[in-house]
Amino acid sequence: MTSRTSGINKGMNMKRIQKQAYAYINGNLEKAIIDNRVFGSFIEHLGRAVYGGIYQPDHPSADTAGFRQDVITLVKDLHVPIIRYPGGNFVSNYHWEDGVGPVECRPRRLDLAWKSIETNAIGLHEFYNWILKVHSQILMAINLGTRGIADACNLVEYCNIPSGSKYSDLRVSHGQKKPYGIKTWCLGNEMDGPWQIGHKTAEEYGRLATETAKALKQIDPQIELVCCGSSNSKMPTYPSWEAETLDHLYEYVDYISMHQYYGNEDGDSENFLASSLDMDDFISTVCATCDYIKAKHRSPKTMNICFDEWNVWFHSKKNDDNAMKEAPWRVAPSLLEDIYTFEDALVVASLLMTIIKHANRVKIACLAQLVNVIAPIMTEKDGTAWTQTIFYPFQALSVYGRGVVLESNIDTPVHTTKDHPIVPDIEVLATKDSEMGTISIFVLNRNLTDSIDLRCDLHGCDHYILSKQLILHSDNLHAVNGPHSTPVYLENQDCATFADGNLVTQLLPASWNIFILHQKRVALE
Repeated sequence: MTSRTSGINKGMNMKRIQKQAYAYINGNLEKAIIDNRVFGSFIEHLGRAVYGGIYQPDHPSADTAGFRQDVITLVKDLHVPIIRYPGGNFVSNYHWEDGVGPVECRPRRLDLAWKSIETNAIGLHEFYNWILKVHSQILMAINLGTRGIADACNLVEYCNIPSGSKYSDLRVSHGQKKPYGIKTWCLGNEMDGPWQIGHKTAEEYGRLATETAKALKQIDPQIELVCCGSSNSKMPTYPSWEAETLDHLYEYVDYISMHQYYGNEDGDSENFLASSLDMDDFISTVCATCDYIKAKHRSPKTMNICFDEWNVWFHSKKNDDNAMKEAPWRVAPSLLEDIYTFEDALVVASLLMTIIKHANRVKIACLAQLVNVIAPIMTEKDGTAWTQTIFYPFQALSVYGRGVVLESNIDTPVHTTKDHPIVPDIEVLATKDSEMGTISIFVLNRNLTDSIDLRCDLHGCDHYILSKQLILHSDNLHAVNGPHSTPVYLENQDCATFADGNLVTQLLPASWNIFILHQKRVALE
């Protein structure tokens, strides 16, 4: 183990020893298939995510439906395959019927979750049409807070049955002849949380969600269902919540949800940059709890994970709490509009790398959220849409990190932080996309002061060439992007060599690096 600072005495002088790390990647050993839905995101009726975010009819870029085309372009650049909707805390008091039918007939409602007014100008039909524009799918959340089995059944019938029944015919009468065909559904949101409208005990939720799941799969046996896991790993009921609810639900659902946000409230950057270690432990614990219930039930089925809320979130919390208390019941107030730093981008990169490393169990994940609300994309009311620092690692992993996870091991210097006794300086993820003929190597140097020499032994990769090198780096951990400047973005670099299956490079301190290998072209005979 290499200490955080090391050196040797030569007479009266102290010379610094360059730190080194060694990685082994097996290009022939595939650990897990990556489900593309791990690159999902989230749009909630919260703040300016919908109104003033994706939808702004008076904006110069708005299309005939009122959707901002500048936002559509940026969302498409992220290649997001699934988007959770309409909440979030919002869904636990949401009446889906308010958002269908003629817009002029829709009621204005109090949104108890975010102390706002919901106009219902955007509902299921409008959001579905927006989803088609960004080439995605809906992960639909059901209200199990103030509503129950009957309303959930009515909604699935409305969405997925072609015609010939009360709610499917209602959809047809609203101008949508073809079913929406929504195939993945969340059975409530954060029902373990006392802040949730309709909060329930594990026993209460387990019974309600089980009976709801059984009924919904009678209507559409092809749907996938996600049950609520713990709202975060600090909940006093974690992980007993998972065990108790799954005792009821195990044979009736396909995924259990995970939610977790990270922040640097105390300004401890070293500790913050180790957040992915906490996420790794969280995922492993939930998987172990699921496997305990699997064994208890003697079930052949393996429960998978839907990590449908994850991100950095801490910049705006105090101000948002005050704003909701002092000025409630506004339409689309500015809430949760964190402005992200370069440091936050490094953490987001490491979190998504961790999710992908668990691709054998994490099949869906949603960056929360997508536009304006703790988001990679921001909008100005009368101006442009722009990209935050966290846009770039998410986009790069979404573009280059598909296919399969390769076996990799790392021998790296380590250090200690407040919450983590052993923190690797270097994190490595390797993926292989056989369809594209590429291997992608993602490398984080979370050491804040030291460059590290990295040597990667890529077994079975002699027929590849190094075709692209990218780096996310700034000398200022607190650098932010804005509507008129983008100091933090992925840049091309030329610091690595690749020959005879060995990649050699030097990693700058506090940097995130990508190395793309392409198969050599074979001349046609």
